[in-house]
Amino acid sequence: MKQFLMGSAAVIAVAIPGAAFAQSTGSIDFDNQIVVTGAKTDAGISGVILPDTSRAKAVLGAEFIQAQTPGQTINEVINQLPGVSFQNNDPFGSAGGTLTIRGFDDSRISQTFDGLPLNDTGGYALYSNQQLDPEIIDQVNVNLGSTDVDSPTAAATGSTVNYRSITPSEDFSAKMVASVGDFSFFRLFGLVQTGSFTKWGTRAFISASRASNDAIYGGIGSIDKQQYNAKIYQPIGSNGDFISLAGHWNENRNNFFGSVPLRVDGGRTVGSSSTTGRFPLTKDERFYETARCLTATPRAGVADVDGSTSCGSDFEYRWNPSNTGNIRINSRFTLTDGLVLTVDPSFQYTKANGGGTSLASESTTTIGGMRYTGFIQGSSSVAQYFFGRDINGDGDMLDTVRVHTPSQTQTNRYGLISSLRYDIDQNNTVRLAYSYDRGRHRQTGEAGYLTNNGFGADYFPVDNPILDVNGATLQKRNRLSYAILHQVSGEYRGKFMDALTVTLGLRAPFFKRDLNNYCFTSTASGNLRCFEPGSTAETAFGTANPAIQGPQQRVFKYDKLLPSAGFVFNATGAVDVFGNYSKGLQVPGTDNLYQTFFYVASDDRANPQPETTDNFDLGVRYRSSTLQAQLSGWYTIYSDRLASAYDRELDTTIYRNLGRVDKYGVDGSITYQPIPEFMIYAFGSYLKSKIKDNVELSATTVAQTAGKRESGAPVYTFGGRMQGEIEGFRLGVQAKRTGPRYVNDQNLPVIISGAQVYGAKVPAFTVVDIDARYSLEKFGAPGVALQLNVTNLFDKLYVGGLDGTLSNTSVSFAQIGAPRTFIGSLVVGF
Repeated sequence: MKQFLMGSAAVIAVAIPGAAFAQSTGSIDFDNQIVVTGAKTDAGISGVILPDTSRAKAVLGAEFIQAQTPGQTINEVINQLPGVSFQNNDPFGSAGGTLTIRGFDDSRISQTFDGLPLNDTGGYALYSNQQLDPEIIDQVNVNLGSTDVDSPTAAATGSTVNYRSITPSEDFSAKMVASVGDFSFFRLFGLVQTGSFTKWGTRAFISASRASNDAIYGGIGSIDKQQYNAKIYQPIGSNGDFISLAGHWNENRNNFFGSVPLRVDGGRTVGSSSTTGRFPLTKDERFYETARCLTATPRAGVADVDGSTSCGSDFEYRWNPSNTGNIRINSRFTLTDGLVLTVDPSFQYTKANGGGTSLASESTTTIGGMRYTGFIQGSSSVAQYFFGRDINGDGDMLDTVRVHTPSQTQTNRYGLISSLRYDIDQNNTVRLAYSYDRGRHRQTGEAGYLTNNGFGADYFPVDNPILDVNGATLQKRNRLSYAILHQVSGEYRGKFMDALTVTLGLRAPFFKRDLNNYCFTSTASGNLRCFEPGSTAETAFGTANPAIQGPQQRVFKYDKLLPSAGFVFNATGAVDVFGNYSKGLQVPGTDNLYQTFFYVASDDRANPQPETTDNFDLGVRYRSSTLQAQLSGWYTIYSDRLASAYDRELDTTIYRNLGRVDKYGVDGSITYQPIPEFMIYAFGSYLKSKIKDNVELSATTVAQTAGKRESGAPVYTFGGRMQGEIEGFRLGVQAKRTGPRYVNDQNLPVIISGAQVYGAKVPAFTVVDIDARYSLEKFGAPGVALQLNVTNLFDKLYVGGLDGTLSNTSVSFAQIGAPRTFIGSLVVGF
């Protein structure tokens, strides 16, 4: 089986020469001009690769990726790199997770797939359960603290994660992976490579997968995921020119689970309830049972109140469905000797939602003596939707009914990355790039029905919303946003004295946020009053409440010159010294901008400033065919640091400005392969952050954050992997220790009603995984193998994903870390 995998990798290397350790085709083409194609050092060791670049960069190849759990999210795989910290919500990669790199959360990490930007166009979030099937990922690379100059991102103040799909092979082949495991896990993956089927060398692949399992915690709910991919590749000539067309479709149908209050005080039970829940103290307590329920039967002539039973309100009853897809083209054309054009257009589609339930009244609401239908945001314990009609079918209009009200998002996104490279001579190269990104982002909050068992009747209430007495769709939010980017960038690379390579870059992004809010913004935290646009209710409310900012359009524009510079000095044949500087920019997300609609447009608070970073790296790298190592120190100056936390009860995100934050640390890794059958890999990182100022919470309260660390990021991480192979049997053992993380930005214990309910930080933890693979080639079945993966081998209880907070007088929600899980797979390839 190893021969099968390595054969595929060889085809990829021929199709895209050298080490494709960049995002777009243009960046790959530019970087490949300094790579010695075919050199053993460029290929890395057992799938761990250290590119010869001025950036602090780490790469994992297909050999490393496919040793992990089949179907695993690529964000869990990169948890084995220095500087990266990822807490997976489940063992299979289908339920999301929490990613930080050098302490930057995922909204500040640009992630790309074949150059395609994956961050949400609104809040820049990443969704780890929507990533590409790992069997068709060629490699994943992480830029620690920088990005490529043509990257079309509004969210790269931190780092970048870039992965590329495989290139169709020249020979026909097929592969099937069938996996079963704990929690009723079942997954089937299939891949067919056509090989070259025309005289011009045209080739293609098509793949599909389906995975399902029970929810890990909570005792109810399930996960169902399916994905389809295809690519057709046409080489042009023999100089590396090509054009490829690819498509991707992913569907997730899953429930939330395992997110509980981070508190351990007595008198509470393990569960997701904000009023009664707590974090488990023992491994057995992790497997709490969410009470099953039935909604009350409506009674004619009686004022029924569904809120008295709360059936369907628990976190575990919430759906989190998504449909995501893209079409992408990658192409390279040699126009003349030394002049190369690359063009990568793309289209993306997203339909997704997340959230819970609300109470709805069959009556109207009275505000200032006037009666309205609509949405009036307030406490989750009282009605917020007012329909003015019978909605539960009992013939009266007296009831308060619990309805399904997730936050719905639909996005259509068009993109283009183009680059023109010119070789001035063999030592000097320049390129000019243009990037375009346009996302139409529709955010709504329709209400749908619940079934009698408390689950939503439809995954997407937007498809069949409940209408009010006037036939209007009531919504808890109603926004239309356009996120638009035009970016021009340039890059120069020069080689001097056969030992020094210098790169200089400049990005000039021009961001535009065209925002249309069709609701009234009644509080600074973004509470809304929503009526049917253009209705008499909307007009009457606006007339009666002139002080409240009503439906309106606002346009925000941001632009900044973002320079970068780097060098690589080859001190000896195997030793490089490298350094890099880059300036980053983070444009405020739409959620933050919509909250500012509470203020008049001329108010300074209605015009938040973008975050900026100045990133510095300096390191040394050693590369040989048997030993590769890298050690780098880094420093980041972070200005106008905007922190956010999701309030699950209010279903909204609260923002806070930490001002300036300085971050610095050390990342290192070493890989050693003394003989072809054995390798050992180790990595580690240390992170220090310092918030410069205190933060004002109110007119009378100041958070003592000056000199403190940012919450949510581990102080240190370290780990490694050992792998041995003999006579068709391969065994791998890998471990990762994640250091303590502060719960709040004041670095203080959590105090509720005068009592401590949790400490200042969550404890460090260590997770060990093993993987074993046995080829059946000696039994006359080449290409057939059995694989076993065990995650969290010692079944450690630990705090998983954690969103830090500013205050130490509020409780965070934290994910229970995934338990020990066995997954067995049959791999068949021919």
